[in-house]
Amino acid sequence: MSITTPAVTTVGLDADDTLWHNETLFRLTHDRFSALLAGVADPELIEQRLAEVERRNLRLYGYGVKGFTLSMIETAMELCEGEAPSSVIREILAAGREMLNEPVEPLPGVERCLAELSERYRLVLITKGDLLHQEQKLAASGLGDLFAAVEIVSEKDAGTYARVFARHGTGAAEAVMCGNSMRSDILPALEAGAYAAHVPYPLTWAHELADAPTGDDRFVELASIEDLPAWIAKIA
Repeated sequence: MSITTPAVTTVGLDADDTLWHNETLFRLTHDRFSALLAGVADPELIEQRLAEVERRNLRLYGYGVKGFTLSMIETAMELCEGEAPSSVIREILAAGREMLNEPVEPLPGVERCLAELSERYRLVLITKGDLLHQEQKLAASGLGDLFAAVEIVSEKDAGTYARVFARHGTGAAEAVMCGNSMRSDILPALEAGAYAAHVPYPLTWAHELADAPTGDDRFVELASIEDLPAWIAKIA
């Protein structure tokens, strides 16, 4: 008896660092923050303390620029022993506003890839972050009309993917998830039963790092998002 591979009906796509730049902007702001507190502590300690504060605050503020800005303020207050100068706080708030206003431009090949995929599959944007900011970035990207649905979630785990692909598709078994984060885009999507395509970005937030799966024929690592349509076509 032959076994028929289910057809792919739905393609989920991550947003930040998959469709447009994000982590690069965060790294630049990290450097700006370290320079701002150069007279208080050395850069390594500043980065370490900021990372600790960010991890601690994720459950309260979630992902995104606003939570990051609050974590920078909290870190500055801790490093300055509760007496951070008002000029430092103003600079941090200015950096946060600039991040929120940063222009959004799709990464190379993204528009062409999504246009091709949208002709054959149901596209679903699945992203973490601040609701308002992510909606603004999608609108500014010019890619919004290519998606059948948008899901801005507080966390990406197997349950999230199972629910999203059941709600907007024909289930995880007939879905592909594509993203740059092994921890958030790949591993939980595979756990939910979907296919997963990893498209690395040059920079990855430490919180999103994880080992790649081994021996799973539902997983692939692609050099570019432009390779995604051909790989999906091979699945079925």
